[in-house]
Amino acid sequence: MAQWLDATVVKRIDWNDHLFSLRFSCDDFPNFKAGQFTKVGLLQDDGKIISRPYSLVNAPQDSELEIIAVPVEGGALSPKLHELQVGDGLKVMAPPTGFLILDEVPQSRDLWLIATGTGVGPFLSILATQQVWATYHNIVLVYGARWQQDLAYLPLIEGWKEQYAGRFHFVPVVSREQGEDSLQGRIPALLANNTIQSLVDLRISSADSQVMLCGNPQMITDTVSLLTEMGLSKHLRRSPGHISMERYW
Repeated sequence: MAQWLDATVVKRIDWNDHLFSLRFSCDDFPNFKAGQFTKVGLLQDDGKIISRPYSLVNAPQDSELEIIAVPVEGGALSPKLHELQVGDGLKVMAPPTGFLILDEVPQSRDLWLIATGTGVGPFLSILATQQVWATYHNIVLVYGARWQQDLAYLPLIEGWKEQYAGRFHFVPVVSREQGEDSLQGRIPALLANNTIQSLVDLRISSADSQVMLCGNPQMITDTVSLLTEMGLSKHLRRSPGHISMERYW
Protein backbone atom coordinates (compact mmCIF):
# COMPACT_ATOMS: atom_id res chain seq x y z
CA MET A 1 0.00 0.00 0.00
CA ALA A 2 1.32 3.46 -0.90
CA GLN A 3 2.41 5.57 2.04
CA TRP A 4 4.17 8.86 2.68
CA LEU A 5 7.63 8.72 4.24
CA ASP A 6 9.64 11.50 5.85
CA ALA A 7 12.83 12.62 4.11
CA THR A 8 15.49 15.26 4.75
CA VAL A 9 17.46 17.26 2.21
CA VAL A 10 21.17 16.43 2.52
CA LYS A 11 22.46 18.20 -0.60
CA ARG A 12 21.31 20.51 -3.35
CA ILE A 13 22.98 21.28 -6.67
CA ASP A 14 22.10 24.43 -8.59
CA TRP A 15 23.05 23.77 -12.21
CA ASN A 16 21.87 27.29 -13.00
CA ASP A 17 19.18 29.66 -11.70
CA HIS A 18 16.31 27.44 -12.87
CA LEU A 19 17.64 23.87 -12.91
CA PHE A 20 18.44 22.12 -9.65
CA SER A 21 18.86 18.73 -8.03
CA LEU A 22 17.89 17.69 -4.53
CA ARG A 23 19.46 14.77 -2.70
CA PHE A 24 17.66 13.54 0.39
CA SER A 25 17.79 10.79 2.95
CA CYS A 26 14.81 8.54 3.58
CA ASP A 27 15.72 5.59 5.77
CA ASP A 28 12.61 3.51 5.13
CA PHE A 29 12.44 3.92 1.36
CA PRO A 30 12.14 0.48 -0.29
CA ASN A 31 14.26 -0.93 -3.08
CA PHE A 32 13.47 0.31 -6.56
CA LYS A 33 14.48 -0.37 -10.13
CA ALA A 34 16.51 2.14 -12.11
CA GLY A 35 14.18 4.22 -14.26
CA GLN A 36 11.28 4.31 -11.82
CA PHE A 37 9.70 7.40 -10.29
CA THR A 38 7.98 8.39 -7.08
CA LYS A 39 5.94 11.26 -5.75
CA VAL A 40 7.73 13.99 -3.84
CA GLY A 41 5.71 16.40 -1.74
CA LEU A 42 5.57 19.03 0.96
CA LEU A 43 3.24 19.14 3.94
CA GLN A 44 1.03 22.24 3.91
CA ASP A 45 -0.32 24.21 6.87
CA ASP A 46 -3.73 22.66 6.34
CA GLY A 47 -2.26 19.18 6.81
CA LYS A 48 -2.50 18.23 3.15
CA ILE A 49 0.47 17.17 1.06
CA ILE A 50 1.01 18.77 -2.30
CA SER A 51 3.00 16.45 -4.53
CA ARG A 52 4.20 15.70 -8.06
CA PRO A 53 5.93 12.65 -9.62
CA TYR A 54 9.70 12.80 -10.12
CA SER A 55 12.06 10.21 -11.56
CA LEU A 56 14.86 9.04 -9.31
CA VAL A 57 18.28 10.04 -10.63
CA ASN A 58 20.32 8.01 -8.16
CA ALA A 59 21.34 4.40 -8.61
CA PRO A 60 19.20 1.82 -6.78
CA GLN A 61 22.17 0.86 -4.62
CA ASP A 62 22.63 4.41 -3.29
CA SER A 63 21.64 5.09 0.29
CA GLU A 64 20.15 8.48 -0.63
CA LEU A 65 17.56 9.57 -3.20
CA GLU A 66 17.97 12.30 -5.79
CA ILE A 67 15.72 14.18 -8.21
CA ILE A 68 16.30 16.87 -10.84
CA ALA A 69 13.71 19.59 -11.35
CA VAL A 70 12.91 23.06 -12.62
CA PRO A 71 10.78 25.61 -10.73
CA VAL A 72 7.79 25.94 -13.04
CA GLU A 73 6.45 29.50 -13.02
CA GLY A 74 3.14 29.47 -11.20
CA GLY A 75 3.62 25.85 -10.19
CA ALA A 76 2.14 24.68 -6.91
CA LEU A 77 5.12 22.57 -5.82
CA SER A 78 8.32 23.02 -7.84
CA PRO A 79 9.00 26.65 -6.76
CA LYS A 80 8.73 25.51 -3.15
CA LEU A 81 11.11 22.61 -3.79
CA HIS A 82 13.50 25.11 -5.34
CA GLU A 83 13.58 26.97 -2.02
CA LEU A 84 14.54 23.93 0.06
CA GLN A 85 17.94 23.92 1.77
CA VAL A 86 20.02 21.24 3.47
CA GLY A 87 18.23 20.08 6.60
CA ASP A 88 14.72 20.86 5.35
CA GLY A 89 12.10 18.13 5.38
CA LEU A 90 9.91 16.78 2.60
CA LYS A 91 7.67 13.82 1.88
CA VAL A 92 8.38 10.86 -0.41
CA MET A 93 5.82 8.31 -1.57
CA ALA A 94 6.63 4.61 -1.26
CA PRO A 95 6.75 2.32 -3.09
CA PRO A 96 8.14 3.80 -6.32
CA THR A 97 6.58 2.82 -9.62
CA GLY A 98 7.03 3.01 -13.40
CA PHE A 99 7.88 0.72 -16.30
CA LEU A 100 10.72 2.64 -17.97
CA ILE A 101 13.08 -0.03 -16.65
CA LEU A 102 15.45 -2.48 -18.29
CA ASP A 103 13.44 -5.49 -17.11
CA GLU A 104 10.69 -4.33 -19.49
CA VAL A 105 13.00 -3.77 -22.50
CA PRO A 106 13.94 -6.61 -24.87
CA GLN A 107 17.60 -7.39 -25.34
CA SER A 108 19.45 -6.12 -28.37
CA ARG A 109 22.98 -5.20 -29.37
CA ASP A 110 22.48 -1.45 -29.00
CA LEU A 111 20.52 0.65 -26.51
CA TRP A 112 19.62 4.24 -27.38
CA LEU A 113 18.64 6.49 -24.47
CA ILE A 114 17.10 9.69 -25.83
CA ALA A 115 16.13 12.43 -23.39
CA THR A 116 15.32 16.11 -23.19
CA GLY A 117 15.53 18.31 -20.10
CA THR A 118 14.92 16.62 -16.78
CA GLY A 119 13.91 13.50 -18.73
CA VAL A 120 17.56 12.50 -18.52
CA GLY A 121 17.00 11.58 -14.86
CA PRO A 122 15.86 7.95 -15.20
CA PHE A 123 18.58 7.25 -17.74
CA LEU A 124 21.28 8.42 -15.34
CA SER A 125 19.91 5.93 -12.81
CA ILE A 126 19.95 3.17 -15.43
CA LEU A 127 23.51 4.00 -16.51
CA ALA A 128 24.65 3.72 -12.89
CA THR A 129 23.70 0.03 -12.77
CA GLN A 130 25.72 -2.97 -13.89
CA GLN A 131 22.64 -4.44 -15.55
CA VAL A 132 22.75 -2.08 -18.50
CA TRP A 133 26.42 -2.72 -19.25
CA ALA A 134 25.95 -6.48 -18.95
CA THR A 135 22.94 -6.47 -21.28
CA TYR A 136 23.90 -4.18 -24.17
CA HIS A 137 27.13 -3.93 -26.13
CA ASN A 138 26.71 -0.34 -27.31
CA ILE A 139 24.89 2.38 -25.36
CA VAL A 140 24.12 5.83 -26.74
CA LEU A 141 22.87 8.69 -24.56
CA VAL A 142 21.35 11.54 -26.58
CA TYR A 143 20.61 14.42 -24.22
CA GLY A 144 18.86 17.55 -25.48
CA ALA A 145 18.33 20.95 -23.87
CA ARG A 146 17.49 24.46 -24.99
CA TRP A 147 20.74 26.00 -23.75
CA GLN A 148 24.21 24.67 -23.01
CA GLN A 149 23.87 25.59 -19.34
CA ASP A 150 20.82 23.31 -19.08
CA LEU A 151 22.90 20.16 -19.62
CA ALA A 152 23.32 18.72 -16.13
CA TYR A 153 25.48 15.93 -14.69
CA LEU A 154 28.16 16.30 -17.38
CA PRO A 155 31.03 15.20 -15.07
CA LEU A 156 29.12 12.01 -14.24
CA ILE A 157 28.49 11.32 -17.91
CA GLU A 158 32.12 11.99 -18.80
CA GLY A 159 33.11 9.41 -16.21
CA TRP A 160 31.09 6.76 -18.02
CA LYS A 161 32.71 7.78 -21.30
CA GLU A 162 36.11 7.06 -19.79
CA GLN A 163 35.08 3.89 -18.00
CA TYR A 164 33.28 2.39 -21.00
CA ALA A 165 35.28 3.87 -23.84
CA GLY A 166 34.24 2.42 -27.18
CA ARG A 167 30.91 1.17 -25.83
CA PHE A 168 29.33 4.34 -24.45
CA HIS A 169 28.58 7.29 -26.71
CA PHE A 170 27.31 10.64 -25.46
CA VAL A 171 25.61 13.09 -27.82
CA PRO A 172 24.63 16.44 -26.24
CA VAL A 173 22.17 18.49 -28.31
CA VAL A 174 21.37 22.17 -27.78
CA SER A 175 18.48 23.69 -29.70
CA ARG A 176 18.78 27.46 -29.16
CA GLU A 177 22.50 28.15 -29.39
CA GLN A 178 25.71 26.65 -30.63
CA GLY A 179 26.94 24.86 -27.54
CA GLU A 180 30.44 23.75 -26.71
CA ASP A 181 31.07 20.20 -27.98
CA SER A 182 27.37 19.73 -28.71
CA LEU A 183 25.16 19.47 -31.76
CA GLN A 184 22.72 22.25 -32.51
CA GLY A 185 19.11 21.56 -33.46
CA ARG A 186 16.23 19.29 -32.52
CA ILE A 187 16.83 15.62 -31.81
CA PRO A 188 14.25 14.26 -34.31
CA ALA A 189 15.75 16.32 -37.15
CA LEU A 190 19.29 15.26 -36.27
CA LEU A 191 18.19 11.63 -36.30
CA ALA A 192 16.29 12.09 -39.57
CA ASN A 193 19.36 13.38 -41.39
CA ASN A 194 21.62 10.76 -39.73
CA THR A 195 23.81 13.36 -38.01
CA ILE A 196 23.64 11.60 -34.66
CA GLN A 197 24.06 8.11 -36.09
CA SER A 198 27.09 9.18 -38.11
CA LEU A 199 28.67 10.82 -35.07
CA VAL A 200 28.56 7.59 -33.02
CA ASP A 201 29.09 5.32 -36.04
CA LEU A 202 25.97 3.27 -35.30
CA ARG A 203 22.72 2.89 -37.18
CA ILE A 204 19.28 2.49 -35.66
CA SER A 205 17.57 -0.66 -36.89
CA SER A 206 14.92 -3.11 -35.78
CA ALA A 207 17.54 -5.86 -35.89
CA ASP A 208 20.06 -4.27 -33.51
CA SER A 209 18.40 -1.47 -31.54
CA GLN A 210 16.21 -0.74 -28.56
CA VAL A 211 15.25 2.90 -27.99
CA MET A 212 14.11 4.45 -24.71
CA LEU A 213 12.62 7.96 -24.81
CA CYS A 214 11.91 10.36 -21.96
CA GLY A 215 11.11 14.06 -21.81
CA ASN A 216 9.31 16.60 -23.95
CA PRO A 217 6.11 15.09 -25.41
CA GLN A 218 6.65 16.73 -28.80
CA MET A 219 10.16 15.29 -29.04
CA ILE A 220 8.78 11.87 -28.20
CA THR A 221 5.92 12.13 -30.71
CA ASP A 222 8.23 13.25 -33.51
CA THR A 223 10.92 10.70 -32.69
CA VAL A 224 8.45 7.81 -32.47
CA SER A 225 7.04 8.80 -35.85
CA LEU A 226 10.54 8.85 -37.34
CA LEU A 227 11.54 5.53 -35.75
CA THR A 228 8.34 3.94 -37.02
CA GLU A 229 9.23 5.04 -40.54
CA MET A 230 12.62 3.36 -39.97
CA GLY A 231 10.92 0.04 -39.24
CA LEU A 232 10.83 0.12 -35.43
CA SER A 233 7.66 -0.35 -33.39
CA LYS A 234 6.40 0.59 -29.95
CA HIS A 235 7.22 -2.02 -27.33
CA LEU A 236 4.31 -3.57 -25.46
CA ARG A 237 4.30 -6.62 -23.20
CA ARG A 238 1.74 -8.32 -25.42
CA SER A 239 3.55 -7.21 -28.57
CA PRO A 240 7.34 -6.84 -28.17
CA GLY A 241 8.87 -3.99 -30.11
CA HIS A 242 11.76 -1.54 -30.03
CA ILE A 243 10.53 1.75 -28.54
CA SER A 244 9.85 2.40 -24.83
CA MET A 245 8.86 5.85 -23.61
CA GLU A 246 7.78 8.12 -20.79
CA ARG A 247 6.40 11.60 -21.33
CA TYR A 248 7.20 14.25 -18.75
CA TRP A 249 4.06 16.38 -18.80
